[in-house]
Amino acid sequence: MKFYRKSSEEVMEILDVSIDGLSEQEVQKRRLEHGYNKLDEAKGDTPIKVFMDQFKDFLVIMLILAAIISAALGKYESTIVVIFVVVLNAILGTVQHIKANNSINSLKALSSPVSKVLRDKMKKEIPSNELVVGDIIFFDAGDYISADARVIEAHSFQVNESSLTGESESVTKEIEAISQDDVSIGDMKNMVFSGSYVTYGRGVAVVTDIGMKTEIGKIASMLENAKARKTPLQETLDNFGKNLSIAILIISGIIFIIDILRDKAIIDSFMFAVALAVAAIPEALSSIVTIVLAFGTQKMSKSNAIVKKLNAVESLGSISVICSDKTGTLTQNKMKVQKLWVDNNIVDSDEATDQSLINKLIQFSVLCNDAIVSGDSNIGDPTEIALVNLGNEHNINEQVTRNAHPRIFELPFDSDRKMMSTVNAYENSNLMITKGAVDTIINKTHKILTSNGVEILNDEVKAKIKHDNNSLAKNGLRVLAFAYKEYKNESRPKLEDEDELIFMGMIAMMDPPRPESKKAVADCILAGIKPVMITGDHKITAIAIAKQIGIIKDETEALEGHEIEKLTDDELYNIVENISVYARVSPEHKIRIVRAWQKKSMVVAMTGDGVNDAPALKQADVGVAMGITGTEVSKEAASMVLTDDNFATIVKAISSGRSIYVNIKNSIKFLLSGNAAGIFSVIFASVAGLAAPFAPVHLLFINLLTDSLPAIAIGLEPHDESIMKEKPRKRTDSIINKEFIKQVSTKGALIALVTMIAYYIGFSSGSHLVGSTMAFATLCLSRLFHSLNCRSKASVFKIGVLSNIYVILSIIVGSLMLLFVMNYPPLMTMFEVSKLDISQHLSVIGLSLIPLVAVQIYKLIKDNNSTSHEQIDKVNHLSDVA
Repeated sequence: MKFYRKSSEEVMEILDVSIDGLSEQEVQKRRLEHGYNKLDEAKGDTPIKVFMDQFKDFLVIMLILAAIISAALGKYESTIVVIFVVVLNAILGTVQHIKANNSINSLKALSSPVSKVLRDKMKKEIPSNELVVGDIIFFDAGDYISADARVIEAHSFQVNESSLTGESESVTKEIEAISQDDVSIGDMKNMVFSGSYVTYGRGVAVVTDIGMKTEIGKIASMLENAKARKTPLQETLDNFGKNLSIAILIISGIIFIIDILRDKAIIDSFMFAVALAVAAIPEALSSIVTIVLAFGTQKMSKSNAIVKKLNAVESLGSISVICSDKTGTLTQNKMKVQKLWVDNNIVDSDEATDQSLINKLIQFSVLCNDAIVSGDSNIGDPTEIALVNLGNEHNINEQVTRNAHPRIFELPFDSDRKMMSTVNAYENSNLMITKGAVDTIINKTHKILTSNGVEILNDEVKAKIKHDNNSLAKNGLRVLAFAYKEYKNESRPKLEDEDELIFMGMIAMMDPPRPESKKAVADCILAGIKPVMITGDHKITAIAIAKQIGIIKDETEALEGHEIEKLTDDELYNIVENISVYARVSPEHKIRIVRAWQKKSMVVAMTGDGVNDAPALKQADVGVAMGITGTEVSKEAASMVLTDDNFATIVKAISSGRSIYVNIKNSIKFLLSGNAAGIFSVIFASVAGLAAPFAPVHLLFINLLTDSLPAIAIGLEPHDESIMKEKPRKRTDSIINKEFIKQVSTKGALIALVTMIAYYIGFSSGSHLVGSTMAFATLCLSRLFHSLNCRSKASVFKIGVLSNIYVILSIIVGSLMLLFVMNYPPLMTMFEVSKLDISQHLSVIGLSLIPLVAVQIYKLIKDNNSTSHEQIDKVNHLSDVA
């Protein structure tokens, strides 16, 4: 159906919808017919396919091949064990994959867009995927368009359709029918399309197509879904894993050749070499990173921070600058009118009498206003909501007033113009009512309304208005000026018509700081993060709030937008570290500020909520959109969305990001140090001319038992508050550095040492099988205990032995499985282990505890030294103060 050729009335009739919108009953009926408003996604891999994919690994194929050869040679026990371990590993890998995908999918659902619709005569917000054909949908600047629709009302309504047409310039929408046939999408000026967004003005449209029937849905049906990109950390670990794998394969090859030269059977040598490679290569690295990131982001979402892109978690840990909006983020976003300025006087809002000038000012503030307040439901900008609430307090009802003085035209608010105007029918004429920033409005006025009538606005009165405005702003109040004039034209007003106005008065309101903002700012500074306030508000207002919450100490740390205009990029770069408050800024200024910090190699987080903030959000290392007040465009551009619009939540997210990164690093450290222990043991035995300390099935069991579960458990380590006392991690810091390799090698060597001591004790009893069994059990158990060492750089006694129950459970499960293998006769035969006596069991346990005890003693000494230094620093600080 070519809806663009039909009038709006014809479209409404065809779609069988009235100006009151659809009823809920009709919505359900249409949803059954058309389905939900969403694009079809390529079906994810089934669990069976994921399971089968686990067997595509080269080393696993080698193992299966070796098992088949073993079966052909009559070594059935070995074959059964290999197949059992391979299948169990595949099951574990499948479970991990599905859990990670489920976590990521649930995060996607949390950040889905919303739409404003009219249903049962009520305007309400709904998830965009619940739109149906015939829904009447409302659009404001910054809204994402989630369905194809025919425009039925347009007020300076402009839409960016670059996602469909490739043209970056916004299209002005109209309501008139188009007579031509076969019109291109770019020329359908009375239609809006899913995937585009509103850049200016407002409009109303009726939904004509949803889901795959939209224009963007038709394109999507022709495309294959792109694979999800890996995070930089995953790519780094993949590259490291590949290089490490090559080294381990070379070592395994050398061991294979040495075994052949020692007249060991080829199949046994081959089986051992492959098993060593499987046990030593950390193939679980990338999947464990994904799982830990997914679980971490899921936990963050419960704390009001929805991370849309996993690589943002890595960047969170490195953030060194937070550029934050003031309104709603550092403040409560609950504006309440405090003062009124009329007839050259400032009066308290609560004490304002019902005199005509005050009533008229309040009435005009309700008319030049798009907010809707109905019971507990507030839709609109907090500033405008405060004006409607002021009207209700003075018995000037929003709906009654707007019905009595209907809006004819409007010039929507613009962040560059800093004004908004409406034309309303008022007492047998039309009035243009304008509200905006005081310094902007006063330059467009030439008269003033007083108790004596309209008078010339002379320089003396202008000076008083400016003085009173500054006085109010210094107390942290946001001041709006109101002006009006008779509008005699019958055509839509233009920007140049906002001139020669009559100044009417000012309304000052307060958006107080959030109670938690002061602590959050202090936490930032303690963590080596510089908080920067960026606001469109007056400089004096911004400074007043910034001082209250501790962002600045004096006014020299503040800069205004017009001052930024005069600075070159190099000049801004030179002073950016000294500025903590930016006032009266434009979206272009935000990008320049972010780039200046990034040029200094800083990792920058930027908050935003408007459509004009999208470029700055994309430019920042971590773009943070507001979930409550933010436009859909800003949410789409951001990598993280705050569901409570709270600055303190950003600080919590940074803390969580740091913790997740540390947990991932500790998991990797655990995996690599345990694998290193196995390699060192085998290399030592080969160099010393000893028989192999492990059977191939031992290495496979160790790989299954001591890798994934403890590593994931370490990744779920509870949040450490002390992490915010450290400086941010540098952007260039690699997770695998010299210190990391040193720790892995040292701890791996320590575990290998106790493993070879156990082998020697068992071998001394006259049996290689006993020695091999003791080495196997010691390597297993010591790696399980070693998971406690890898939880934190602090001692377990400081962080709490039982504070991570998942690690304890993984140790218990692993120990029980080992006990079962070593004492159940059928499994003893399959896993080639010997019965150990009590003293040998005790030796295994004692030796396995040595790495744990040694590392914990070292950490306790380090913790005590650290505490002593902190106490000395405190004493020195107190002495300096004294």
